[in-house]
Amino acid sequence: METPRITLFIIARNEESKIAKCILSAQGLVHEVVVINGFSKDKTALVCRELGAQVFDRAFDGFANQKNYALSKVTSPWALNLDADETLSPELKEEIARITQHTDCAGFEIPFCNYFLGKKMRFSGLNKEKHLRLVRTHQAEYVGGLVHEGLKVTGRIGCLQNPINHYSYDSVETYFRKFNKYTSLAAEQMYQNGRRFSLLFVLVTLPFEFFKRYILKLGVLDGLRGLLWASFSTFYVFVKYVKLWQLEEQNEK
Repeated sequence: METPRITLFIIARNEESKIAKCILSAQGLVHEVVVINGFSKDKTALVCRELGAQVFDRAFDGFANQKNYALSKVTSPWALNLDADETLSPELKEEIARITQHTDCAGFEIPFCNYFLGKKMRFSGLNKEKHLRLVRTHQAEYVGGLVHEGLKVTGRIGCLQNPINHYSYDSVETYFRKFNKYTSLAAEQMYQNGRRFSLLFVLVTLPFEFFKRYILKLGVLDGLRGLLWASFSTFYVFVKYVKLWQLEEQNEK
């Protein structure tokens, strides 16, 4: 039985060093590749076009809006979403090809194999991560604001067994380059949702955030990387709330 048509779609900005690996990992499975380019300043668009992808330029105005725009460009019955720093494992490609031939599901959650600073994270709460990434195109819609978009699907959702490889941060520099953008978006989203800064809440939250990731989620078993992940994640929460406080200060003026 022939595999139904599948489109890979990616939203990206300044990802010339990673996006080729992402697209190449899906070759042989997907029938088209759609890239929504947030006006990259590097060669992201050129790399994608050289690999046969359709590239559409669109200013970033939130993850949900960007991904819904991507879905509107998909012409296949099935849509598969990857980030530029993610790849399909060969086993996952075979599983997707097989399961889409005979299923009544409208979407599938896919487990993640997360790499941090070049090494697979076996604990730290990252070992049980899964996301809804494969959907029937016309039964799916992204909801949410600037960050933490959700994928709403009309129909039953299944779960695949094989993982997406996520090479999230290959260096500390890469982590903090993205850190600034994401903490700003998160603070803006909280402010729009009516959240306000509370010093007491932050003082209580930060120690628990570290304890949760390093002890409860067994980050200690990931060695130095586990300690760094717990520390960076806690600092992320701190900076997010500092930026929320700053927004409040600016708007009061």
